Amino acid sequence: MKRRRTSHIVLAAGGTGGHVFPACALKDELVRRGHEVTLITDSRGYHYREKFEDITIRKIDSVSFSGLGIVGKILALPRIMNSIFDAKSILKYMKRPPGIVVGFGGYPSFPTIKAALSLGIPTCIHEQNAVLGRVNRYLAKSVDAVALSYEKTKKVRFEKCAQLVVTGNPVRQDIVDLGDKFYPDIGEDRIFRILIIGGSQGASIFSDVVPQAISTLPRALQRRLQITQQCRAEDIERVRKIYADTKISVELSTFIADIPQCLEWAHLVIGRAGASTISELTASGRAAILVPYPAATDNHQTENAREMVINGGAWLINQKDFTPAELAKLLQRLAKRPIDVWRASEDARKIGKPYATKDLADLVERIALVKGTSQAIHTEITDPKVDKNKEKENDSIDEENKENDFEEGR
Repeated sequence: MKRRRTSHIVLAAGGTGGHVFPACALKDELVRRGHEVTLITDSRGYHYREKFEDITIRKIDSVSFSGLGIVGKILALPRIMNSIFDAKSILKYMKRPPGIVVGFGGYPSFPTIKAALSLGIPTCIHEQNAVLGRVNRYLAKSVDAVALSYEKTKKVRFEKCAQLVVTGNPVRQDIVDLGDKFYPDIGEDRIFRILIIGGSQGASIFSDVVPQAISTLPRALQRRLQITQQCRAEDIERVRKIYADTKISVELSTFIADIPQCLEWAHLVIGRAGASTISELTASGRAAILVPYPAATDNHQTENAREMVINGGAWLINQKDFTPAELAKLLQRLAKRPIDVWRASEDARKIGKPYATKDLADLVERIALVKGTSQAIHTEITDPKVDKNKEKENDSIDEENKENDFEEGR
């Protein structure tokens, strides 16, 4: 017989994929461990709901102070107070009380963490970037633990934090698994595969620069290239026309659904330096040309890229210097010396944190089970033999369902 304690864990994440994707990775690990998980998000985060189909999702309103003047901030205060009230109501009347609330930064997580603090629920925040975000900066002194992705995260007041742990940034397991696979074969006379990504919403700068740069490359090099590029919807036809003249093997899309598959075959990635991008590149072991978003708050994308560049895993080009001529020059050099790309991929993998999801889950689980209320914690007694029988029954049921689905699909 085996005793297992589980808790109800609430994740607060919204806004862009940079906040949502780590929450999704943590959700998968917590569910695997038997915990009940609920996501509280905003309207933007709700767009990613298909990644959270196996758990309960609750939506609240949120508003950002970013870019607002004094009048705008004053007008936003009632909405913020209402969102805290809504989050407090959700947490207070949950059927099973939360053992902990975990915030992933950004304004959508603010009201939920504030509500949890007012109710005496244990709290933890996770920072994805190499600069502690403004919301996390404000909350750090009040929560039970702060989890960081980078050891040298800026704007952290260590003396103000109750507990500070460097876990890394959670990444999906299928991307982590790429780090243990063989790097795709590359040589001077072989196919050179390049993946261009622009973050969760694409980036027009890559649509402007990359096709123009590649169109100026020697024909012999163009014939070696295979390109997969993410574009904004308004750019895709223009980009397609530029590539049409080169006769290069190109695949364009507004959203890349299967990033693990694309990373698996890619030799080189061109993209922004968002937290999720960096953690996926280092976990999978892929070299990159990074172009940090210049308007990122506190210049955090440049800081995100710093460790990877210093350790030889990437080449950094500031956006003002990211021109077709500069990119073409760098691509020609790397194509002539593919060993440099391979070495950069190895260097990227060496600084990856493949256990980030597990380490963050350990921290969250420990707080929930030690500080959480008794109503939030369940103790289950499991029999391994019974579990095996259940697995066999579930497998047979799954097979029957697959057969039924196949017949219906026909």
